[in-house]
Amino acid sequence: MKQKRFGFYLRIYMKILAQDLKSKMSYRADFIISTIGMIFTNIAGFVSFWILFRNFPSIHGWSYYEMLFLYGFSLISLTPVQCFLDNNWSLRIYVYSGDFIKYCFRPINLFFYYQSEVFDIKGLGQLAFGIGTLIYSWSKIGLGFTPLMLLKVIVFLLTASLIMMALQNASAGTCFWIQNSFYVMDLVLKFKDYARYPITIFSPVFRFIFTFIMPIAFIAYYPSLVILRPDAVPILSWLSPLVGCLFFWLSYKFWMFGAMKYSGTGS
Repeated sequence: MKQKRFGFYLRIYMKILAQDLKSKMSYRADFIISTIGMIFTNIAGFVSFWILFRNFPSIHGWSYYEMLFLYGFSLISLTPVQCFLDNNWSLRIYVYSGDFIKYCFRPINLFFYYQSEVFDIKGLGQLAFGIGTLIYSWSKIGLGFTPLMLLKVIVFLLTASLIMMALQNASAGTCFWIQNSFYVMDLVLKFKDYARYPITIFSPVFRFIFTFIMPIAFIAYYPSLVILRPDAVPILSWLSPLVGCLFFWLSYKFWMFGAMKYSGTGS
């Protein structure tokens, strides 16, 4: 039954995805310009690390290539948000205009149906840049490579992605109660930039916040320690998959709770 249900949703998603991509490719200039902008944004982040480490050989025991590893790891783990949940940015508009009501009458999961309407293909450029950065830093650090390490990277990248997806779902879902929810989403987006840094460089207060309140430390720092510091992996690193799944589930429930309470304009 579960396999049939998954196959049902997969077939629907592929059909919706095909239509969305056709629509985007009809505006090729917009696609090319926005993709170039995404590439230059990532290059700017790369250059900022290079400039910083010209003056400081290490930061709290983290070398340039280790920091670069965190940067690449964070780019890859943020890609699913960019590609699959980009429609969250339009949620508040649909809610305030009343157009969101059309999603409430389909015989299909509401969250899936709404999110599947948009696939941000520019995120694939970010994914490629992140993979290149990760491989480059991996080789410079001199990390070994085994099938087990590859499995660890895949598992921890996927679960790290769930954290950022959870943060965006929760911040987007506030639009069901808060009129200016854009600022909540924008704040969360700005906080994600701190995910590329080791949590040890922050004060104890921010370490607590970034671990237990807004868990951006689980986007790159804690998962990366399994690969970078295998001899001293903290318990929070091993708990990353559990934390990722838990936060995503809670954010999904929060999003759906707001959606189920929605009753049109003025709700």
